[in-house]
Amino acid sequence: MSFLGKLFGGKKEEKGPTTHEAIQKLRETEELLLKKQEFLEKKIDIEIQTARKNGTKNKRAAIAALKRKKRYEKQLTQIDGTLTQIEAQREALEGANTNAQVLNTMRDAANAMKLAHKDIDVDKVHDIMDDIAEQHDISREITDAISNNVAFPNDIDEDELEKELEELEQEDLDKEMLGINVPTDKLPDVPTADLVHDKPKPSRSKQTEDDEELAQLQSWAT
Repeated sequence: MSFLGKLFGGKKEEKGPTTHEAIQKLRETEELLLKKQEFLEKKIDIEIQTARKNGTKNKRAAIAALKRKKRYEKQLTQIDGTLTQIEAQREALEGANTNAQVLNTMRDAANAMKLAHKDIDVDKVHDIMDDIAEQHDISREITDAISNNVAFPNDIDEDELEKELEELEQEDLDKEMLGINVPTDKLPDVPTADLVHDKPKPSRSKQTEDDEELAQLQSWAT
């Protein structure tokens, strides 16, 4: 901007469109050109039909139709080239927009990480980990001390205990030899089969009476 323009307040520089706005405009232009392309294709078909219709009857009209067809085909070729350029530009802008979003996201993540580590000192972290390890060692020592057998010291004579055990075994052996059963905690098994009841035997007096009656019958028979 010139000095006079600055002095008298010239126009401010207009801010360009964002990538999103530019992409949207390119898409709108693509849609417009596609519609025009479709229109030209229909016009070409009409001119071909006109040329065929007037080919034998009106040669002049047929040639004019073919000339119009050529112009439409030329416009159609130009539109194809324009669409190719617009499509390439749109894809480049979309790629740039994606890259910008990715970079913004990575920048935000980096800032968040910096904020999270802002009040953390690496040396303090090492000190804390050393303190934790030391406390674990102290905890293990306390556990070992508590688990030691304080009530029963290790100064007991094991030979004396073995001698006492031999005396107990000899006592049990002596009882078995004398026929004294050592009581056990195990109860006898309960029988599962049905019990067989013995037939009642006749009493001795009843047997004697039967023998006497049999003797009398034999005496009568003889």
